[in-house]
Amino acid sequence: MCVTDDAHGFALRHQMFEPGVPVVVMVSGGADSVAALLMVAEQVFGELRPLVVHVNHRLRDAESDGDEAFVRELAGRLRIDVRVLGCDVAACAASEKLNLEDAGRRIRYRFAQEALDAHCQRLGVSASSGRLLVAHTLDDRIETFFMRALLGAGLGGLSSIAPVRGRIVRPLLETERLALRQWLGHRSQSWREDSSNSDTTRLRAHIRATLLPTAEQVNPAFRAALSRTMDLLADDDNYLSGLADSLASELAETEPDQEVCIDRHRILGLDRALARRVIRSSLLNAFPDASRIPSAHIRALAEGFGNDRFSHDLPGGLKAFSEYDKMVVVRQTAENPCLPPGCLQVPGVVELGRAGSIIAEQVPGPAGEHMRAGSGVGSDDGGRPPVSGQADAVVIDAQCVADGIYVDSVRAGDRMRPLGMQGSRKLSDLLIDAKVPRRKRALIPVVRDGERIIWLAGIRLSDEYRVTESTSAFVRLVWNREREADR
Repeated sequence: MCVTDDAHGFALRHQMFEPGVPVVVMVSGGADSVAALLMVAEQVFGELRPLVVHVNHRLRDAESDGDEAFVRELAGRLRIDVRVLGCDVAACAASEKLNLEDAGRRIRYRFAQEALDAHCQRLGVSASSGRLLVAHTLDDRIETFFMRALLGAGLGGLSSIAPVRGRIVRPLLETERLALRQWLGHRSQSWREDSSNSDTTRLRAHIRATLLPTAEQVNPAFRAALSRTMDLLADDDNYLSGLADSLASELAETEPDQEVCIDRHRILGLDRALARRVIRSSLLNAFPDASRIPSAHIRALAEGFGNDRFSHDLPGGLKAFSEYDKMVVVRQTAENPCLPPGCLQVPGVVELGRAGSIIAEQVPGPAGEHMRAGSGVGSDDGGRPPVSGQADAVVIDAQCVADGIYVDSVRAGDRMRPLGMQGSRKLSDLLIDAKVPRRKRALIPVVRDGERIIWLAGIRLSDEYRVTESTSAFVRLVWNREREADR
């Protein structure tokens, strides 16, 4: 069967293209990407609206410039628009502390995704309908399998390259590299050879030059056999990943690109294999760049769920640690959260940024009604409003306020006499009792009357400001929390 028939059938089986969709074709100038571009131009995958993207990595001087010129000429001959990015990949790799291969990959995909977004916008269609065509072949998939097997990988890694991932499609993934080159040869279509592909100090090139010929000696049909094995692994991986994704949505609370909190006790009740998948899924939901975290780190996290003092640094500037009944993973920053202080008028509001706002309002009515409405007097909760929820409220005796109402964060040495108690307690101890995480304590508002504390918001009301039978002026304080403050 012709390679074009193979590629067409593979794309159809995996539902890669809808008729008329915008497609960005990543073309390096090598045989694989040149073949993919010719197939698109000849409508092997149906009638598409293509755009060529090429990245000049500037790693091989005149050779890199020659690749760019070749791609421009080929795209022009096929009457397909081309976008080219010139980028000093070596400098980017050094600044981001990546190897050249990883840096080049990130730059290529970022540029291609941006080009696809712009292409879809020009054509007046949804960006989600666009496709990014990558010319990975069966050989690439096999080489990736061996790389991951040698370095260590789980089921997902050993299933190797996926045919479809989001907007990225790989219609040549079942086609051998040699067959594509023969197809191009029959058409008298040239391509560019990347001299770095023969550098056997690079793992992929070493596998290609030494390991694959040995495997072919053992089994001349090993590529087809290994392809079937990887497909089986991918099927199992997809099933387990779906189960893990469902559990992750139940067990993890996510603040995108900031943090994720995973229920420690429920994770400990899962099978270890499933627990590791739930952890990875939870990380990916919060941090999309966590997809390349090695499995050794995932295992370390899974083993740390039973440790109250667990702490572990992850790649990409992430840090994991135990926090009460949660395992928390945060993006480490130099930021030290603190509330912007402000005076609170009655009626009035103080905006507190990430912590939401504190609202003050005068409320009329007999004392008994307000005692039942949230002051805490005569209640079973000791005057503590609920710790969770979008709004927490207390009613205070306005006549007890002497120096005006002020809102800020907890200060060192702060003390108050909680409602119903005889002696005073440190605010830091009250926060610990309420299981407020240390990193969140600066975001808990403290409502003050001069140097005296009226209310540790959401935690405790001061006994000095309680509503009594003789109270004649009432002020209701409400903490409207932002979602970030609740996590």
